[in-house]
Amino acid sequence: MNAERTALERRAAKHAALSDPARLHIADLLSLGDLSPSELQDRLGMPSNLLAHHLKALEAANLLNRGRSEADRRRSYVRLAPAALDDLVPGAVGTAHRVVFVCTANSARSQLAAALWRQASAIPVTSAGTHPAERVDPGAVAAARRHGIALRATRPRMLRDVTADDDFVITVCDHAHEELGEVGGLHWSVPDPVPAGTDDAFDATVATLADRVGDLAPRLDPA
Repeated sequence: MNAERTALERRAAKHAALSDPARLHIADLLSLGDLSPSELQDRLGMPSNLLAHHLKALEAANLLNRGRSEADRRRSYVRLAPAALDDLVPGAVGTAHRVVFVCTANSARSQLAAALWRQASAIPVTSAGTHPAERVDPGAVAAARRHGIALRATRPRMLRDVTADDDFVITVCDHAHEELGEVGGLHWSVPDPVPAGTDDAFDATVATLADRVGDLAPRLDPA
């Protein structure tokens, strides 16, 4: 817990340092290449004393490094510290033996989410439903085909027949989430495309799930 708190405090300090528009602009410029203080002054149209203040604040948050020029030792260059911006986004979630996506019928959203997960992560994945349908919805199959997703359209299955205690459960359906309560580890509130039944509805579901999977997969490590 102490290590987690320290990491959060470090991230908070970086966010605080970058909350000033001028300092954020400096970080943007340095993300492209190294600049001397005088070059930064010219780019920003800023007096030297104010620039020095901003650089000091960024250095205090461990965002910047300085180095002397090999050509003119009187000159220095400012650069972003290695991985300076990496932990500004939310950090790792943890580990998982297997991911289980759950919706009510296990006929569309959870099936598509599992297929997208297979493309994004080596962590095993499956899907299930709280009240499984008889078959995977044809709209989900067609959407997977349109988007080049390898959908293993397995017969919808009951959650209790699939899940294990160490599974990382993600509900992708409000009904399933509210029925399961704390059993669902994470919840993604994804509208059901089946009632509309249109290509647009299924394509929107694929886009939403792809974004969510893309955000989570790098943050979840195999157990």
